[in-house]
Amino acid sequence: MSDLSGWFMYFIVVWAFLLAGFMAIGGYFMFRKFLKTMPLKDGKSKLDWQNYWVEASRHLWTDEAKAFLDELVSPVPKPFRDTAKHAIAAKIGQIAVERGVPKITVEECVEGYILATPKRDHRYLKSFLEKRNIDYSAFRHLLG
Repeated sequence: MSDLSGWFMYFIVVWAFLLAGFMAIGGYFMFRKFLKTMPLKDGKSKLDWQNYWVEASRHLWTDEAKAFLDELVSPVPKPFRDTAKHAIAAKIGQIAVERGVPKITVEECVEGYILATPKRDHRYLKSFLEKRNIDYSAFRHLLG
């Protein structure tokens, strides 16, 4: 009987640490999302601006550009893929609208991806573009 209660005590302790760890991880991501909803100096939040640029550029997206964006975000883990895709699409849309291009091309997608993602993701982008023989020399100054 005492052997079983000792095993059960260890199980409860391990479970408590796992539960606390999962709650901390979830809290971290919820806090990050909360910070994105805080208004900036202009009164709009980062999420408001992302939504604005996605809507403003919706008519510029071609099927090829959408497929290219889907390929770019494919290595992102599935639970985070939609959020990453939205943030990258917003940056691409911002670039396209500000330049007044008639449609979004691979160049805008590459530049938007570089500007919207952390430097640690640029290594993947380089290998992705090299596999597809896409010239990215115009953006080398942006890559880390």
